[in-house]
Amino acid sequence: MNAPVLACRDVSKRYGRTQALDRVSLSVQAGEMVALLGPNGAGKSTLFQLLTGLFVADSGSVEVLGADMRRDPVRALAQLGVVFQQPALDLNLSVRASLRFHADLHGLPASVSRPRIDALLARFGLAQVAGQPARELSGGNRRKVELLRALLHEPRLLLMDEATVGLDPASRAQLLDEVLRAQAERGLGVLWATHLVDEAEKAQRVVVLHRGRVLWDGTAAGLREAQGADSLEAAFLALTRVEHAA
Repeated sequence: MNAPVLACRDVSKRYGRTQALDRVSLSVQAGEMVALLGPNGAGKSTLFQLLTGLFVADSGSVEVLGADMRRDPVRALAQLGVVFQQPALDLNLSVRASLRFHADLHGLPASVSRPRIDALLARFGLAQVAGQPARELSGGNRRKVELLRALLHEPRLLLMDEATVGLDPASRAQLLDEVLRAQAERGLGVLWATHLVDEAEKAQRVVVLHRGRVLWDGTAAGLREAQGADSLEAAFLALTRVEHAA
């Protein structure tokens, strides 16, 4: 098997008396979507803060395409795209201006970024609103702009941190479809953090995170079988309920 695009090994993080992450290990291969499934407070956002270099783990390591996030953060961050849980668009900038600014941050020359932006705007159905400020867009279209921005520099790893929170079902489904399309077409590795079980159904693997620890890393079918459940939701609830009781 080829080296993973993301490798977390025994990552731990504590805030005061709270053990947010406890020796978490997981990986994502090129062309693979891994769903990070966990209830609110499981540690998903903390893990994403470490994966994106916002904070440093107390122990353990994070590597993106072999680049260590602690020792070589610039090379690691250049290989990934992120859509955070909290909206991160400048609402006063036009869609196109936001994308050009992101391209400049990644050092993309205009000869590369302009046709790439045009192609992505057309693909995402946003060409007609490219000149509008982000504040005039619907919530679903704002999220599409954030996804487009995350893909603009053609990363090898895409991190989606509860990216569909607050969206209506149709917008949620459309965003997921776009990610799956990029995954299939470009061999993109995707780590999709969610507490919505139906989103995790699309992933090749499911990692269940609960109270800062990995309880499961395998297929959805394997989790259903292990818990003797008819659905992924029932299996997830059974697994986390048992752990909570323990």
